Amino acid sequence: MLTPEVIQEVATLLGRQPRGLEDVAVSGPAGEPQVIRVASLVDDKPFPTLFWLVDRALCYRIDQAEAGGLIAQFQRRIDADAGLRRSMREDHRAHIALREDFMSPSVRGRLQALNYAEALARRGIGGIADRSRIRCLHTWYGAHLVVPNTVGRMLDDWWSMQST
Repeated sequence: MLTPEVIQEVATLLGRQPRGLEDVAVSGPAGEPQVIRVASLVDDKPFPTLFWLVDRALCYRIDQAEAGGLIAQFQRRIDADAGLRRSMREDHRAHIALREDFMSPSVRGRLQALNYAEALARRGIGGIADRSRIRCLHTWYGAHLVVPNTVGRMLDDWWSMQST
C-alpha cells in the first residue's frame, strides 16, 4: 500500500519525487522498497519501464558491473546464442503482456487517443524495441526481481561466479 511514508521513502531513494508511482513491486527483508511499479502513462507521455529498481545497493552493484563492461560481455554471449535471443524475446513478450494487465481501461483509452498505444505495445523491458539487445542492466534486473528473466539470471550467475 502506498502510504505517504512509503512514497517519501521512494522519493528519498530516487532523490526526487516519484512520477507515475503505482506500487512497490518488491520489498527488501526489512520492508524497504527495492523495485517500484510505474504507470504506463505519466504526464500524458508513454512510460514503458514498468518496473524501476530503487534499491541503492543493487543499483550501485549494477553500476559497477556496467562500468566494467558487463553489458558488452553479456551482449556478445547473447549475439552468439540463438537460445538466449529466443528467451529474451519471450521475456519481452511476457513483460508487455504484464504491463497491459496493469493498465486500466482509462489509461489504455488515453494511450489510444494520444496515438501511443501501438508504439508502447512494441516496447519490452526497459522500453527496448530491439528485443535482442540489453541496453541497461538496471531495468532488466528490476523486472527480474518481479518475474525472473534471462538477463537477470545471467547477472545472478555472474555475481555467483564473482563471489567464488
